[in-house]
Amino acid sequence: MIGLISVIVLFNFIAFKTNKRLTGNQILHIWLITIALQSNFDVFIDLKYHGYWYFTEGADWKGILVHTVLLPPVNMMFLNWYPFKRTIIKKISYLIFWVIAILLYEMMTLLPEPWGYFHYGWWNLWHSAVLDPFLLLIILGYYKWVCKIEEKALSRKK
Repeated sequence: MIGLISVIVLFNFIAFKTNKRLTGNQILHIWLITIALQSNFDVFIDLKYHGYWYFTEGADWKGILVHTVLLPPVNMMFLNWYPFKRTIIKKISYLIFWVIAILLYEMMTLLPEPWGYFHYGWWNLWHSAVLDPFLLLIILGYYKWVCKIEEKALSRKK
């Protein structure tokens, strides 16, 4: 639990302190879509198929922290620093960097408690390595969609 609380504080501090791009509306959207996607995914992979779990198998209260206050600031940082106006090579490199960082973090969460809190059933790091780029691209696409909706709403006000 010490590891989880430490990174929650660290990730949230960094995400909000360094944010120069995301509006309050965008932060709210990213926060909620992250919680929704993670929770829905975990209903199946964690609870139904026992692929992995947080702290203990099955639902537990401590696992709520992972869904609600750990992952959303990570997505905020990913979007805040994303190189939107750079070349495709820079964008791909950025994505690869984030996937590697997430995989390294996942490895650290496998440490014994009190530092670690994540446990594998049949899931392994390779599953995450394949899935993480798609999840980041979904978040990126969702962010772009929210931006378009905001632009449309602002142009109607004029």
